Amino acid sequence: MFPLGDASRRMSGIPLVTVAIIAVNAAVFYLELTRGEPFINRWSVVPATVVHREHLETILTAMFMHGGWMHIIGNMVFLWAFGPQLEGAMGPVKFLIFYLLGGIAAFAAQIFFDPHSTIPNLGASGAIAAVMGGFLVTFPRDQIRTLIFAGVPRIVYLPAIMLIGIWFLTQVASVSLEQQPAGEAATGGVAYLAHIGGAVFGAVTAKLFERRGG
Repeated sequence: MFPLGDASRRMSGIPLVTVAIIAVNAAVFYLELTRGEPFINRWSVVPATVVHREHLETILTAMFMHGGWMHIIGNMVFLWAFGPQLEGAMGPVKFLIFYLLGGIAAFAAQIFFDPHSTIPNLGASGAIAAVMGGFLVTFPRDQIRTLIFAGVPRIVYLPAIMLIGIWFLTQVASVSLEQQPAGEAATGGVAYLAHIGGAVFGAVTAKLFERRGG
């Protein structure tokens, strides 16, 4: 399932921060493509390194990096589906702070539960999970225009609480698969704990970032 946008309300102006975040992700991805593995390894989060208080800045830089074309395209589609309305509810500055803190919380969750890992972690997924968690508690009944691929691809409209709820349950289920002997191979190396951590952060704190009276 790919969410395409909120069908229940219109954007109130251009979501400048959401657009800026997408632009920064695209620019960093270009640097990844042109500078290669040394750049990726330097600016990705490596839990074992961060635990030893080295390269702490990667907790921030890694949330603007991606592992391939499908990774960045999928993340940006999800961000565009949920980000503009939440930015409207919070205001640009608060939304940016919320987004960055959500990404940090997501990586912190991954590091906490897997502190000895030497596998580089990167991606906006955790921060976007925070946006989804925030959207869930802010607009739970909004209808989300969603592209599904069951049989013939088609567009359906699903309540946010259903769509995000299903997504969250798949992340929780995937964590149990990571515990199998196959380890990373069982889940393709996806940081599901970061997704869960980001979503929980977003759901718990979103109301604190809303505009007053909004």
